[in-house]
Amino acid sequence: MAQIPSGLVSHSKKVCSLYKRGLRAIESYCTLREDFRYQAVLLRERFEKNRNIRDARIAKQLLLAGEEELFLWSHPQPKYFPESPEGIAYERFSTPPDSVLDYWEPIEKAQYPKFFAEREVLKKEYGEFYNKMYGGTSEKTSKSDK
Repeated sequence: MAQIPSGLVSHSKKVCSLYKRGLRAIESYCTLREDFRYQAVLLRERFEKNRNIRDARIAKQLLLAGEEELFLWSHPQPKYFPESPEGIAYERFSTPPDSVLDYWEPIEKAQYPKFFAEREVLKKEYGEFYNKMYGGTSEKTSKSDK
C-alpha cells in the first residue's frame, strides 16, 4: 500500500534518521571495518542512554544538540553509494524509450511473439483512448492540410 507523504514527521522517525546519518558519517571517516564497528557501538550506546526520556522538551533539545553535533562532525567529502544521486554512477545507463521497439526487424520480433502481440493490442487501445480523450485528426482537417 502506498504511503501518502505528509509534512509531519514523528520524533522517533527524526531520531532514527539522526542515528542513520550518524552511522553514515562514521562510515565516511573510518576506513577499517573494526574502527567503524567500535565507533558504531559507541554511537548506539549514546542513543540508548536517552532512550527512555519521556519529557518531550528534553527529547527535542537532545535531538537538536545531536543534529548540531552531526553537522559539526560531518565529513567534508562523505561517501555516497555509486547509484545514488550524488554517486559517480548516477544515471550512467539511460533507459531507451518504448518506441525503440517499433524499429525492430520482423526476425527480431519473432523471438518474442507473445510480447509483441500484447504490445500491439495495447498500442491500439492507447490510440483509441488518446483519440477519445483529445480527439483524433478528422478526415476533413487531414485533407485540407494536403
